[in-house]
Amino acid sequence: MAKGYFRCIECSKDAQELHRDYSNGILKITICESCQKPVDKYIEYDPVIILIDAILCKSQAFRHILFNTALNIHWKLCVFCLLCEAYLRWSQLQGSEQSNDPADIIRYTKEWDFYCMFGLAALELGAFTVGVLSFLWLVRWWLGFDFELRLLLKALLLSSYGKVLLIPAVIWEHDYSPLCFSFIKLFVLTSNSQAIRVILNCSRRLSLLAVCVGLLLETCVAQALRTLPWSIQDILPFQ
Repeated sequence: MAKGYFRCIECSKDAQELHRDYSNGILKITICESCQKPVDKYIEYDPVIILIDAILCKSQAFRHILFNTALNIHWKLCVFCLLCEAYLRWSQLQGSEQSNDPADIIRYTKEWDFYCMFGLAALELGAFTVGVLSFLWLVRWWLGFDFELRLLLKALLLSSYGKVLLIPAVIWEHDYSPLCFSFIKLFVLTSNSQAIRVILNCSRRLSLLAVCVGLLLETCVAQALRTLPWSIQDILPFQ
């Protein structure tokens, strides 16, 4: 690989290789020239351990996933997370009666409801992403850093994996479900902040501020959709 393709997971400096392959199948992990630590210790770890460290929002695990692997499932993960969020909103819709008749029009109405919820979730995610990227683009000249838009977008989408937890929270619904949803939202925002911090190698304050700006724009878009002359309830038939 070309120099600078990999990153040290400890100090985020460029590295030419992760390991050196000697004869007889002997591998030796490359030592970082800057911090004198292994460039990427996770290449010897089980994927489950890497996932646990990512859930704990460890910056080393984030650097391994974002810089030192060829993981390109961010768009598929994004769609799946939107489906999870749409399912949550769809399950919370009131006024739809259950029916066992396959020909009942209510069943098709519910399917349309789900598509609408998916569209709303996609719009809010788009607003959040635009808010984060716009804020970072505006402050990059002032703070003197640059970033690759494609990589930062990938980091934001991958770090939203916590939305998958919405499905079990809906299935095993209980009195504390709203609190669970709040914790899941907080976890996703924390992961987003850590991903920004890893990509830009910036301070925690800047990454938190970027996430707050994105959340503010997302909230404004959600409120605007509710205050339009037409509301989501108006476009959902038979509600």
